[in-house]
Amino acid sequence: MFLDRATFDKWREHDDFVESFEVFGHFYGTPRRPLVDRLEAGDDVILEIDVQGAMAVREAFPGAVLVFLRPPSREVQRARLLSRGGDAAETIERRLAKADAEESMADRFDLVVVNDDLETAVEQVAAILEAHRRRED
Repeated sequence: MFLDRATFDKWREHDDFVESFEVFGHFYGTPRRPLVDRLEAGDDVILEIDVQGAMAVREAFPGAVLVFLRPPSREVQRARLLSRGGDAAETIERRLAKADAEESMADRFDLVVVNDDLETAVEQVAAILEAHRRRED
């Protein structure tokens, strides 16, 4: 969902986001209500967010399982970003510099999965969710 800036600011003021941040001049946030609704329904929820967002989620939901997805190498990450074709070289370099800082915080996550093969990474995350479900039962 996309919000105009005024609506985004209003949601922030009313604590309608679990986490919200400005990243590279763009504003991102996870709306609270749909997340809470899914959790209350007993569903698993997977959020694709950055490290600062994950730390905010951990604060709001201490029982959240945080999985850090790490690229196999910075060179592979650079190639993936370049293959998207949507970012300027300067933006890619900023993202890679941010990735270095974020990887230094991987120890704050419950588990780390290296995304060298998408299918394998998906299977590993699914296994983590299943193991977590079994612990809750």
